Amino acid sequence: MSPSRTGSVWQRGLKRGEDFPVALVLALLLGLWCSQALEMSVGKVASVEALNGSSVLLPCTYSSCIGIQNLYFNWQYNDNGTYRKICEATIKGPGFEPNVILFWDRVEFVGSSRSSNVSIVLHNITFEDEGEYICFGRNPKEKFRNHSTIYTLIVVSELKVVDKTLTIIIASAVGGLIGLLIVVMLLKALILFVIAKNHEKNKECLVSSSGIDNTENGLSGSKADNKPTPKA
Repeated sequence: MSPSRTGSVWQRGLKRGEDFPVALVLALLLGLWCSQALEMSVGKVASVEALNGSSVLLPCTYSSCIGIQNLYFNWQYNDNGTYRKICEATIKGPGFEPNVILFWDRVEFVGSSRSSNVSIVLHNITFEDEGEYICFGRNPKEKFRNHSTIYTLIVVSELKVVDKTLTIIIASAVGGLIGLLIVVMLLKALILFVIAKNHEKNKECLVSSSGIDNTENGLSGSKADNKPTPKA
């Protein structure tokens, strides 16, 4: 289709009030906006299993393509549908450290705006601390768009011992196979070296035997040629 033909079709579509191009543009703009929105993340693993009485890190980081300004964040605990606030703070911008307000005595803020980190540590955990922890953020620079992510804490009386028998067997088999290949390569190199040495020795023997035969047969260059001619 020629450019003029394409242009006429577009113009006719606009004159008729067709909304398909407008909807397409809006969808693209919406996708671009969503890609720039604030995002809170707890990493690839969204749960942790910790020992009763220990300390556990609750990780959370934030990111935004267009930057942050007066970013508000907090941590909450889901207590059977009732959300209890653990801590909260506002980050004015990149490089500004937040003045965190703590609502739990056993909580320590370990994040930093330099690494876009708002993680906390929960000390001396008990079985009552088990459950969902929500990391929430709201960025006014994106028209107060907010986002949250959930991290699940599982409290146990003792940590499970991971059975590494299969791993050890596989590692031993692989190591044995590699060792066998190395031994085979060394034997091959040794055999080739011995064969080469024997070949050189055989060549030397052949040359020596050929010289001895020529001397005994009175050929040119032998002792028989050096005998004086008998006088008449």
